[in-house]
Amino acid sequence: MDQDSRRHNGRIAKGIAIVAGSIVLLGSAVGVAASALPGLSMQGGDSAQVSCAGKSLSVSNKTTKSLELTCNAASATTTVPPTTTPTTTLPPTTPTTTSPIAPTTTPTTTTTPSTPAAGTWWTPPLGNVPWQWEIDHPLNLSSASDMGTGVTTYMGAPAPDPVVYDIDGIINPASTVTALHAAGDHAICYIEVGSAGNYYSAADEGIPTTYYAQFQAAGVLGNKLNGYPEYFLNITSTTTVSIVESMIRQQCAAKGFDAVETDLDETYSGSDGATGFIINQAAEEKYMTTLATFMHAHGMGWIIKNPDDTGDSYAADMEPLADGVLTEQCNQYQTCSLLSSYLGHKAVFNAEYNLATSAFCPADNSVDFNGALFNVNLNGGRQPCR
Repeated sequence: MDQDSRRHNGRIAKGIAIVAGSIVLLGSAVGVAASALPGLSMQGGDSAQVSCAGKSLSVSNKTTKSLELTCNAASATTTVPPTTTPTTTLPPTTPTTTSPIAPTTTPTTTTTPSTPAAGTWWTPPLGNVPWQWEIDHPLNLSSASDMGTGVTTYMGAPAPDPVVYDIDGIINPASTVTALHAAGDHAICYIEVGSAGNYYSAADEGIPTTYYAQFQAAGVLGNKLNGYPEYFLNITSTTTVSIVESMIRQQCAAKGFDAVETDLDETYSGSDGATGFIINQAAEEKYMTTLATFMHAHGMGWIIKNPDDTGDSYAADMEPLADGVLTEQCNQYQTCSLLSSYLGHKAVFNAEYNLATSAFCPADNSVDFNGALFNVNLNGGRQPCR
């Protein structure tokens, strides 16, 4: 039920562990399994620490460009753990922490994501968190309407000024984020991850080729979104993931945003139209787990968008990974109950457009939602519930 008027709106040390008869290479993107000893081939530019669990390690076949390492077998197999630091790994649905992976006696392929420990990125606090959502145009720091200041609650009392600003990640410069931080506020980066529209120029995005043009050239654009001049993305494509991650890095992380709001992160449900691709709930959860892990690796929280639109377990499935929720019209469409797993655990921001504040604020306040009435154009102004 998105109704936004315009939807524009890790490093890993590379190491080698040798166990009598096998080698495991741990790479930054994809683990590489080497063949059995003797002999170890390394690419130009690789650097590693090499250890041998056998009786001795010998060097032979030396040339100016290569050498061969041989680990002579020991009488008993000794396991030497890899010289990498344990990291936190996020599986498709629930994040868990794994121990270092010990090498085995057969070659294996190992992938180690560079996700920081939980708590190293910002998460919205529980309780009353005054917020402003303005994505129609660049945020004017001198405009009371844009900043959402000087307003009253639905009961007529003076409302606290916003301390969280959800703004468009592309059209707002890093200086705006810096100014918000200087005022003690936090900034959420609004981007689209499930569809793309030709809304921005390369100059707007600060890159040679727009993201839209990149999606178009990659052939990952599908059907047109209901009511908007944009097209669904094939989220099962690795190219889509790569381009979206570039957007998150260049438009959100590089500008210093504290978190990312991912619009159209539940397109499998069909609530915004048929995508033109075969996308199921499992594929969506895998895609968003990948993106959320990427955000966390870059020190930003993930604000999931409208997970209650799907009517299934999606909202609950993603709750362990999400750092907050932004939902639209959950009172109007009676979907707020699908966010029950977030109550008392994660901040929930609710935007209503068509209901009177008296019709939804009591309910939002009772469950500690940060409810507010917004203009559907999201071009400034707000009336918060508290």
